[in-house]
Amino acid sequence: MNHFDYVDQQILLQIREDARKPFSQIAEELKISNSLVHQRIRKLKQQGVIQKAEFVVDEKQIGFKTKSYVGIRLREARYAEEVVKGLQEIPQVLECNYVSGYYAIFILVFAYDNQHLRKILYEQIHKIDGVAGTDSFICFDTNFKRPIPLDYLTKNAANE
Repeated sequence: MNHFDYVDQQILLQIREDARKPFSQIAEELKISNSLVHQRIRKLKQQGVIQKAEFVVDEKQIGFKTKSYVGIRLREARYAEEVVKGLQEIPQVLECNYVSGYYAIFILVFAYDNQHLRKILYEQIHKIDGVAGTDSFICFDTNFKRPIPLDYLTKNAANE
């Protein structure tokens, strides 16, 4: 298990808020050295805690008005990897997860509108070998979205 101290937690909070924030500014705000910030971020990257920094694009602002979660049933479990590879080829599929329950795979799809979603489903997803069927759940709006809380990191570190 990774061990995080107060400095790691504070650095993660800072870069989660703004991934482009200069390390020197983080160091100044946390009252630590610039080299310590560099060392800690390098360590967090090596541990896989920090994977990438990216801009967040508002899908609606660029024309994707339909957001849908889609549950995928497989003909047989042995098709799972092949189906995932097929889904990776569809640019509008932004997230793909193996899940338990009625569906084997749950995906997140963005489309221009409902007709575009229908085309993605019927002309692409349903044609992937191994897909037995899909159920779509249109998302009317996202009420909130937040990153994983980081306050438990120092609590766990303090208890060890």
